[in-house]
Amino acid sequence: MLGIVFYHLPQFKDIMQAEIYDKVRIESEGASYEGTLMPSQTDSIVLKLKNGYNIGIRKNKARITLLEKKEEKMAQPVSALPKKKKVLPNISILSTGGTIASKIDYRTGAVTSQFSAEDILRAIPELEEMANYNCRMIYSILSENMKPSYWVELARAVYEEIKNGADGVIITHGTDTMMYTAAALSFMLETPVPVVLVGSQRSADRPSSDNAMNAICAAAVATSDIAEVCVVMHGGTSDDFCYIHRGTKVRKMHTSRRDAFQSINARPIGKVEYPSREIKKLSSHVKRGEKRLALHDKLEPKCALIKYATGASGESLLFHSGSGYKGIVVEGTGLGHVSTEWIPLIRNATDAGIPVVMTSQCINGRVCDRVYDTGRDILKAGAIEGEDMLSEVALVKLMWVLGQTQENDKVKEMMHTNIAGELTRSTCISS
Repeated sequence: MLGIVFYHLPQFKDIMQAEIYDKVRIESEGASYEGTLMPSQTDSIVLKLKNGYNIGIRKNKARITLLEKKEEKMAQPVSALPKKKKVLPNISILSTGGTIASKIDYRTGAVTSQFSAEDILRAIPELEEMANYNCRMIYSILSENMKPSYWVELARAVYEEIKNGADGVIITHGTDTMMYTAAALSFMLETPVPVVLVGSQRSADRPSSDNAMNAICAAAVATSDIAEVCVVMHGGTSDDFCYIHRGTKVRKMHTSRRDAFQSINARPIGKVEYPSREIKKLSSHVKRGEKRLALHDKLEPKCALIKYATGASGESLLFHSGSGYKGIVVEGTGLGHVSTEWIPLIRNATDAGIPVVMTSQCINGRVCDRVYDTGRDILKAGAIEGEDMLSEVALVKLMWVLGQTQENDKVKEMMHTNIAGELTRSTCISS
């Protein structure tokens, strides 16, 4: 039964009034809006519009027309995963948590990790037509709680899935530290199939969530011939394509925008058009079957990333040099510089067998410590140039390199060797 009601209570208790998740039209101050009523913790009505975005409308200014009761459109719960189809590729989904596997707890307004990989698969039925899936929950954490030891366990899980016949692997991951995990897996794994990290900036039950489109595009890449560790996320503000970023060249560049992820100092590997799922290649990549499966899972977690700031005394560098740290990455200014007062401290560290890698606070570009006297002195003190690596990638690579060797000359050689696309001969700032 449809009707016009005046909104006056947050819980919609009157029988003629609309309830949460009903389709309604709201008229307010001369404007008319149609959408779905959403839960609200404020004094405003929250309406999810047809384009997926939320708006808030003051209760005392709103008149609601009930268009459709929620029961008429609610999907029935799925009791089991879709049956496997022999003609489709086999994809493993490894869940670590994050916003893509989260929803809002409306009691507190906070986002919490509550979904498993199976929940994601049930929530996005389009995935069923693309592949058969094996789902495993590795962790259920927000990504700020990720640790190097977790990277090792995750790399081993990916290795197992591929060894057992997976044609591709999708890893659901929180976006805040996804770039660290992507870099770690890039160094630890040699893979003959795609390994795709995917996340969401907005949880599944929020309006304008990017989880479904990102997951569908990730599945398209996982079934493609791009046999690298990569990150697949929204490429623009609209729901029209996702970028495929190399795992060692990607960075989160915005706190909340859906197109937060960008390739740095390199072009993306490609883009996935949506909803067609067509992949357009933008740069070269390792192809399916070109590499044999291998796992190099030793890491040295006692490495530090230190940011240089104007006037900083160098106490942080001194502390880490004397506190059992095995490697240090310094994020310097411009071409990779620090105050001249830091140079003796760099020398003390390198003389003690602690490699020091210089990177830049500039997002784009390449470290070059041969231009100015300060840079030349830093090199004489034994520092290693990080070339065009992001500081986060340099940190993860140093952890990995020190897991393979402790010999100073070998460490320097490996830091200057392109292992997983982290180093390029010339930098590129456009996508």
